[in-house]
Amino acid sequence: MRVGLFTREFPPQVYGGAGVHVDYLSRELAREIEVEVHCWGPQHSDEGNLHVRGAEPWAEITNGTEGKFKGALEAFSLNLTQIKALAGIDVVHTHTWYVSMAGFLAKKLYGVPFVLTTHSLEPLRAWKSEQLGSGYAMSSWMERTAILDADAIVAVSQGTREDILRAYPDVDPARIHVIYNGIDLAEYQKTPETKALADYGVDLEVPYVLFVGRITRQKGVTHLVDAVRYLPSDIQLVLCAGAPDTPEIAAELRQKVSEARIHHPRIVWIEKMVTKQEAIQLYSNCRVFCCPSVYEPFGIINLEAMACRAPVVASATGGIKEVVVDGETGYLVPFDQDSVTSFPTDPAKFARDLAGAINRLLQDPERCRLFGDAGRRRVEEIFSWTAIAQQTIRLYRKLIEQRRQANEEAD
Repeated sequence: MRVGLFTREFPPQVYGGAGVHVDYLSRELAREIEVEVHCWGPQHSDEGNLHVRGAEPWAEITNGTEGKFKGALEAFSLNLTQIKALAGIDVVHTHTWYVSMAGFLAKKLYGVPFVLTTHSLEPLRAWKSEQLGSGYAMSSWMERTAILDADAIVAVSQGTREDILRAYPDVDPARIHVIYNGIDLAEYQKTPETKALADYGVDLEVPYVLFVGRITRQKGVTHLVDAVRYLPSDIQLVLCAGAPDTPEIAAELRQKVSEARIHHPRIVWIEKMVTKQEAIQLYSNCRVFCCPSVYEPFGIINLEAMACRAPVVASATGGIKEVVVDGETGYLVPFDQDSVTSFPTDPAKFARDLAGAINRLLQDPERCRLFGDAGRRRVEEIFSWTAIAQQTIRLYRKLIEQRRQANEEAD
């Protein structure tokens, strides 16, 4: 069997959870089947069963298009480019709207089953219009067209499955399969190393609350900064936050951090996406990890933190509720959400509630240790990539067999 995986992100060009997912999934699948990854960028490699083929957007679009919709046009050009040569592919599997039309078109042109993993849903991310402008209408069309045509839709959580049915009520529920994200248990584990902390100016003698993620409305980092005023002034807040969606949200966060530092100077802002090993050191040594996302189909960063034995405070939304166990591996913070944007209807209350949960852990180091140990156990029991790859391969085989039977009946 040979699967064609389509993704925007693939190492070394990874900036979000979807890229992390495809990186590990492709390597685990390649232990058993042939995997051909089609991604954005100059990557080109062959290593055993894993074959990586990068591509660039059409020059006519990259160099000749202005406006926020440029990204959507670049995505569509890549979708067309990447399906030119798929000889020998038995099934195609796309990740995120950026490549969803490649799967749709490959199914039509090559007659192969089409699997689509949704790591988020455009109808539930209305704030993307700030980033994509009128291109948001195009990204929404690409996702909708593909998701209604896919032979199988992989939801990364039960919450995401419910979101799919809410956003796309025409989808047959039988086509949706829940397969969680995973974690490399050997790679992500608690380490005593602290070089990264020293390099980035984190005081090793002072407890810190950690955030790791992109600067985007979805990740809720501004709400965590708003919560700082309710935290003890003698603890640190470490924001590992880079890759802003827009200059505007980057400027907004900068303003909030500047204002927060007036009363709480111990804010360390690492304004880039750190390396994997640096992130592991940051997770391993924090007193509390905080994930204040307002929309999160899964939240792989919580797995990373739990694997490194960090207690978690996270918003009670989406797939996070299936990863973090309230009162066992951390605390979940509920909040009322706007039905269109997913933003908190009362952001001030959300900030106070985040701070309240964080303070409970800051005041109880023993509970932090117990939560951290429980988090590691949960990750080991449920979220290994080996189990996730096997579920995925079984889905591929089922679809290929269904397609074979359908072809025989047609003949």
